[in-house]
Amino acid sequence: MSDIQDKNVARAAKLDTPTLSDALDKLGILGQCYKIKPRSSDFRMAGRAWTLKYGPAAKPCGTVGDYIDDVAPGSVVVLDNNGREDCTVWGDILTEIAHRRGIAGTVINGINRDTHLCLSLGYPVFSIDNWMRTGKDRVQVEATGVPVNIGGARVAPGDILKGDTDGVVVIPKEHEDRVLEVAEAIEAAESRIREAARGGMRLDEARQLNKYHSLQTREGA
Repeated sequence: MSDIQDKNVARAAKLDTPTLSDALDKLGILGQCYKIKPRSSDFRMAGRAWTLKYGPAAKPCGTVGDYIDDVAPGSVVVLDNNGREDCTVWGDILTEIAHRRGIAGTVINGINRDTHLCLSLGYPVFSIDNWMRTGKDRVQVEATGVPVNIGGARVAPGDILKGDTDGVVVIPKEHEDRVLEVAEAIEAAESRIREAARGGMRLDEARQLNKYHSLQTREGA
């Protein structure tokens, strides 16, 4: 089954990152990517991770990477540049090709540049920040298809990533069914609370009725 047809990716796409974050907390899984933000508040993204890890450039320098044609449509490009903010690993050429190929988005433990193009195309880029200085001769590809660190969260190839206005979460592949199940239950409970409040019920009563204060409590606690 292709990523575009992936049922769990479709389930994740319907949920917001705060709800998924609460589900991860309930299950004791660290999946919130700290300080990774969308370049536009309109960006939404869900897909499976295609990972790449960078390191400092050697002498002679290695390449920053000509990998984009190997990334399957529907995937999320996940680039670990060790949180560096002094040089970029993503720019306009990669944005244009990724958008044309139907890649779901890009997540960077570091920064991007040429932000104007991802904004104009509506191609989702999530990163620490944006700045113009190139990564050429400063960083090089160390490995692809390996677990990486994105904002303090571990991302392995094939994990689901969801991004929206509030940031990015990673759902580990081995736990995705349970995380999605818990997130959907949290969303349903919160929807019932809102409906009850709109119908005139006191908020504290609606929360108590739907066990709001235990929705994110870690299982077994």
